[in-house]
Order: sequence, then structure tokens, then C-alpha cells
Amino acid sequence: MHPHGYVRITAASPPVHVGAPRKNAVEIQVLLQQHVESDIVLFPELSLTGYTAADLFGQQQLLDAAMDALQQIVTASAGRDQLIVVGLPVSVADSLYNCAAAIDNGRLLGIVPKQFLPNYKEFYEARWFRAADGGEPATIEIENEPIPFGIDLLFRSGDAVVGIEICEDLWTPNPPSGLMAVAGSNILLNLSASTETVGKASWRTDLVKSQSGRCIAAYAYAGAGPTESTTDVVFGAHCMVAENGAILSHSRRVGDGQPAWQGATSATVDVDIQKLGHDRRTIGSFDDARSTLPRRYRKIDFSLAQTPDRALQRDIAPRPFVPSDPDTLADRCSEIFEIQSAGLAQRIRQLPQNMPLFIGVSGGLDSTLALVVAAKMCQRYDWPTSRIHGITMPGFGTTDQTRESADRLMQQLGVTRETIDIRPLCLQAFQSLQHQPLGIDAENRDVETLQLQLVQTPNDAQDLVFENIQARIRTFLLMSRGFVLGTGDLSEQALGWSTYNGDHMSMYNVNTSVPKTLVRFLVRFAGDHHFDESVRSTLHQIADAVISPELMPPTEEGAIRQSTEATIGAYELHDFFLFHFIRNGYTPDKILWLAKQAKFSEPYDDKTLADTMQTFFKRFFANQFKRTCVPDGPKVGSVSLSPRGDWRMPSDADPDAWRR
Repeated sequence: MHPHGYVRITAASPPVHVGAPRKNAVEIQVLLQQHVESDIVLFPELSLTGYTAADLFGQQQLLDAAMDALQQIVTASAGRDQLIVVGLPVSVADSLYNCAAAIDNGRLLGIVPKQFLPNYKEFYEARWFRAADGGEPATIEIENEPIPFGIDLLFRSGDAVVGIEICEDLWTPNPPSGLMAVAGSNILLNLSASTETVGKASWRTDLVKSQSGRCIAAYAYAGAGPTESTTDVVFGAHCMVAENGAILSHSRRVGDGQPAWQGATSATVDVDIQKLGHDRRTIGSFDDARSTLPRRYRKIDFSLAQTPDRALQRDIAPRPFVPSDPDTLADRCSEIFEIQSAGLAQRIRQLPQNMPLFIGVSGGLDSTLALVVAAKMCQRYDWPTSRIHGITMPGFGTTDQTRESADRLMQQLGVTRETIDIRPLCLQAFQSLQHQPLGIDAENRDVETLQLQLVQTPNDAQDLVFENIQARIRTFLLMSRGFVLGTGDLSEQALGWSTYNGDHMSMYNVNTSVPKTLVRFLVRFAGDHHFDESVRSTLHQIADAVISPELMPPTEEGAIRQSTEATIGAYELHDFFLFHFIRNGYTPDKILWLAKQAKFSEPYDDKTLADTMQTFFKRFFANQFKRTCVPDGPKVGSVSLSPRGDWRMPSDADPDAWRR
């Protein structure tokens, strides 16, 4: 078990010899040797005898051989801090139960019987087994030792709490794993023998995925394979591990369309119990369900070794807001557009009919996305796009490239266009405030003279008043006209990268919960899927440009001088930090450790990662006051910083614990 809360789980399906427990124990031990680094290794239902032994389950010889095979595995596990779970029939008094045995370091921890027996179509379990209902003995004697027995057993090692159910238990309306999760289990195991029929694998996968999400847990599933008897059915050897609604790893299976195989299948992955704990703490209804527990659960302790140096066996997405799979990304982008458009349309319906919508169009990513969303909304609801009034407001930092992109895009989308040069108003503000922009005396100077002098200032010159005046004048001009559509994105809110009561403010902000890394993909997606070639070219050009507020003057060659990412760090890092800080509640040291595992668009050394994280937390805490008063806007993903919804934080909170 890794100190950052990662537990490695293997769900494995070995070759089975029906009716030969000793041979099956050997097959299981072979797989255990292959997965010595796994914290938990799960095997299928009745894996010591074979699920298809049928009336042989009535033979004492098979039951005794299965118990001997179990002791063989218990003995072999000595010296290994690893939870091993195997399936076997267990005779208790005059009843026979389909059971899961939990083993750790030479010790049989406990035995969990199956609660729901399938007895329909190809299944006849009730012919041989009794369904457990909680009335069974609390312990049974094995090798002269009392062993905990029952449906009320959970197995605990530190923060990892394991619950076990068997096959059909999952397919019922109220799976036992739901109660186990509410009782504290964050890792759920299922020993299964599910037959492989057309379409069943998809259904099975959905069950595992949805149960892991419903229980806010990791869920491992190990299915019997094709070496079971094929007299009437075939078993697929389907193994998988899910975590909170997502399949993290899955094995080969019969019917997957790939070449046939011989031997075992397995799925191994590191599950994150710290993340599960955060989600359970923040979702209050999960705790509320504890009142429904019909019984108290016994927790049996076992040991997992601490493995701080073990390499992580899990994909760490470098852009967690942006799916890596192209089809998933396309679906995500399409859905976000729908949410943004629907939210904006509802707000527009409350306005006087045909009231124009004003948007400042800079030629940058954020205003482009907001403009595209507004245009798609008008098309969807049969409103003329001319109702959108796009205003370009060139200032002292505007370059020809972004202005031309803005003008061309507005023309292509058919919106009403207007240009207002904000420099004269800015100059008047400098003079009224007796401010010297970038150290230049603004008195008795005209706009063009001041522009020439500003361009000649050093590239590293700084002047926050100079920047804020431009941002606030743009907002003043927009809001003096009518209903203003905001453009600022989630990443800018997190970092406070906006001018208070400047570009920070609007009447409705469709981008409010879209992070910068996703904005870029949305702009490209819009070009690829919603518009013709001319618009596509413009949108891709905007998506590929340097991210800049263009408030500082350009270089003498007319290029963008002010790069946002050169100033505060790469947005892909800030979005990575933001996601894991807000969505998962991770500590800074865990986030930094994960960042070192992720494959970003370029390699970042340890100093860059640490410095950028310092910037993130410093700015995040310092700029809560801006987030406390932001305009309405739709939540589109799992992370939002709305003070009315997801994120409520004091503006004067001390970041010391995080920055240290």
C-alpha cells in the first residue's frame, strides 16, 4: 500500500481443473507469484473446485479436498502481507455454502458465504447450496481454529476496508456491497462465475461500473474462465477493476474479438482510497444512508506492507479536464456546448424580446468560445445571429493578428460588428489620475505618440494600473450598452487572472466552469464539427495562438509581448493542480508527486513543478475575493468555483498549510 493511499488490486482468472482442488491451488499459487506486488489478489467463484462441479458438490471427498487446498494456499501465503481471496464450498452443520475465503500472511482471516443464489435458466445453485441470511454461526472450526464466518465480515488494513460479495449478489436489486460500503468498506470484491452470452459482457461491465460509483468505492471483479466445464455454457474469464464509476483496468475475455489465448487472465491497477474518502466526506447523502444498515459489521484486521518506492500502476491524466480518447472528447465537447447554450438561452428568455447581446471579442480563446456558444444558441433557437453585438476594443497591447482574427470570425458568424479604440479614454484616465504608464509622462501627449513610446519600453516592464485601466474601460463600454456576455474561464477564476470589476464582471458568463485547457479543445472542436472550412481555419488559428491578455504593448516588431504562461506558469500545470485540489481534495505533496508521474506536453523539472504549484496556491488563496462576487453561469463539469454552488471559502483564509 502506497503512503499516498494507493492500493494495488489484481483480479485474476486462473485455468481451472473441475473437481481437482489440489491442482487448482497450484494454479492459484502460480498467479500469486506473478503478482507479489499486489496488495489484494482476487480469484473467481468456487475457484478451488471449479464452479461447474455440479452434483460433485455433494461428495464429501470434494469438500475435504477443497479444504485441504485452502490450507495449502494459507500456508504458502506466510511471510506475505497480501490479502488473497479464493472461492470454495464450505460445509457448516448440515448446510453447504458457496463461500469466499480471505487469507493474509499465513492466516485464514474469515469466510463470507453467498447471499443470493441464481436458480434459473442455466444456473442451479440452490440444488447444492444454501443462501446465507445472517442466521449462520458467527464462527466455524477449521483445523481446530475458530474462524469468523458470516455475511457481516469486513477486512481492514489501515484506511483500506474490504467487503466481499459473490457473483449473483451484484445482480440483485439491493446488492450486499451497498450495505458494506455504507458500513465503511471502500474496496469491494466480487468472486464470480458469469456465463458468456451475447451482450452480457457489456451489461456486466455496466453493473460493476455503476456499483462502484453508487458505493463511491473500488470494485474488483474476477470471473471464471473457459477451462470450466463447457457442457452447456462457456465462461469468459472476464476480470476488471472499477473506481467510483470508471473502469480502470480489464482483462481479455471470451468474445472480445481478439485472438484466442490459453492460460490465465488478470486485471491489475492501483486504486485511490484517499480520493474515495474525500468523495464520501463531501457527499453528505452517503453518510445519511447509515441509518439503513440492518446489521453491525465485524471488522477483521490484516496487514498490508507500506510501499513508498513502488511505481504507480495507474494512468495519471496530464489534462484531467480533457479526455484522452478522441470519441469521449468529442462527446464531452458536444455536451458542454449543449449545457452552455441551454443555460444562456434560458437567461436570454428573461430579457426583453430582441434585446441585443454584447460581447467583447478580442481574438483570444475565451471570447472566441463565448462568441461561438452564443452563435450556436441563436442557430438552435432560430434567433438571428445579428442579435449578438461583437465589439472589438483595441488598446495599447492589441496586435494585428488577434484583431484580424476577431474581425474575421465575427464576419464569418454573421454577428453585428463594432470597433471602439479604447486608447483615448485610457489616456484621459492616465492624465486624470496623474499616472505615468510604464514610467512615461502622459501629460501633453496624444495617443499615437504614447503608443510609440510604450512599444519602446523594456519587455520586462510592469505596470498593474496601466493594465487595469484598459480592462475596466472595456467593461465600462460594454456594460454601458446593455446585456454583457462574460468570457472569463475557470482557470482564470482560480488564479485571479482578471481585473476586479473589469473583465471579472458581466451579466452572464457561459465559460465560468470551463478550464483553459478545455477551452482550447472546445474552440477546435467547434471548428471541426459545427462550421464550414473558413470558420474552422479561423478557430484553429485562434486556438494555436499564444495566450495573452494583450494589455502590455507589443514588441517593436508587432508581436505579442505579454505571455500569460510565461508570467504565471503553464496552464496545463495549473489545471492539473486545480483539478486534484478541488475535485479530489489531495494534499499538495500528493499533487506534486502525481505531477511527476504525468506525461505533460513537455517535460517539467522538479523546480518548475514546485514553483508553479507555489504560484497556484498563492494566487488561489489571495484571489478568493474575486470569486465571491462573480456573475451567474452554468456548471458544466465536476469542478466549479461558484460561491453560490460548489466552492465557498473565506476570502482571508491563510494558505500557510498548503504552501508549506
